[in-house]
Amino acid sequence: MNLKTLTSLLALGISFIACTTSEPKLTDPNDYAMYLQSNDTSALKNAQIRLNFWNGKLDADTTRIMAIHPVSTAYSQLFQITGDIKYLKNSEKILRKGVTIAAIKKEEYLLALARNYISQHRFLEAESRAIEALSLDQNKKETQMVLFDVAMELGNYLEAEQYLHQFVDQKDFNFLIRLAKWNDYKGNLDATIKYMEKAKVIAIQSKDDELMLWTYTNLADYYGHAGNLKASYAHYLKALAIDPSNAYAKKGIAWIVYSHEHNTQEAGRIIASVMQTHQSPDYHLFKAELAEFENKAITKEKEIQAFLKVVKEDSYGDMYNIPVALLIAEEHSKFDEALALAQKEVANRPTPQTYDLLAYIYHLKGEHKKALTIVEDHIADKTFEPEAQFHIAEVYKSNKLEYKMLPIKESLLESTYELGPVLTKRIQQL
Repeated sequence: MNLKTLTSLLALGISFIACTTSEPKLTDPNDYAMYLQSNDTSALKNAQIRLNFWNGKLDADTTRIMAIHPVSTAYSQLFQITGDIKYLKNSEKILRKGVTIAAIKKEEYLLALARNYISQHRFLEAESRAIEALSLDQNKKETQMVLFDVAMELGNYLEAEQYLHQFVDQKDFNFLIRLAKWNDYKGNLDATIKYMEKAKVIAIQSKDDELMLWTYTNLADYYGHAGNLKASYAHYLKALAIDPSNAYAKKGIAWIVYSHEHNTQEAGRIIASVMQTHQSPDYHLFKAELAEFENKAITKEKEIQAFLKVVKEDSYGDMYNIPVALLIAEEHSKFDEALALAQKEVANRPTPQTYDLLAYIYHLKGEHKKALTIVEDHIADKTFEPEAQFHIAEVYKSNKLEYKMLPIKESLLESTYELGPVLTKRIQQL
């Protein structure tokens, strides 16, 4: 299982040597103990206070249009703080009301709704709302930024680049973070980090805690991808210094502890702490991978079932189609059901990542030629994601194309931290 992309959960056991060998220790529990033990619920309480205040301004018999944005923002903040999907759905509901009743500045409600849909992986609906907003205000920079975000999610990279060129400003935070994302897609991680560091300077100068928090956690991820784990760890700690309850930063530290140091007990302790205050189905995937690394098959299956049970709730919609498809294909050999989910994902957004899902499930089903065709037409040389590269390597091997597989294997062995010990073991066996 690759926690970073929530995509694979692997059946192969890890040998005793792999379980007992660890990398030089980087983390120190004393660095983050205060955050695991913290009872700081100020962010949660403040969001609830704002929600209660602005909800009081809303009346079922009147429009109270001015209260809609603050209420939807409070719901979104509560979703980020707690991970409870109901808050994201409540935010959607109030924004849809705003779109319906707004007589002026309707585009603002449309864009907010588009962002909400992006969070729910409802990308085509997000695109529709953003295009409608553009028709109301064709020169609005904010609309172009949302259209860039949607285009990237849908795999419309030519459109995304065109939108990016429309709001170029090397001194603007929102441009820099999108330029970073563009370079990440192009496989230029050095440039990605360079632009994120520029954005970090702006965030710090703004003294905006939300901007700094977002920037620190994203930079931590990028530094991890680049193999600079010291910088990654430092940025997660910076994020926790701002928000001691930040679940994303804690999960990032847990991944370092597990993937780099192979300390499953400490990683599990961190995740258990996070789960006390934050609801997210993917924590079960993390715990399942820890169990697999420790050869605890029963515990692993228990966590898989817990994950599958949670994401079946209607509120999650298509948000977890990719990990569900991979799980039921790899773990339970439900290939036709998995293929239906993969085909749905490709129809919703035909990106190299969704085609990778489709090709890999065909590979698992034994339809190796079909998998190879998809790889060559839609994936090879179109994505630099390590997990997709691993799937390509497996497809090449199953088609007896070792000369294509071996260079990928060599490259993947340089990405062991990002992929994690379980997947690394499988790469070694290619």
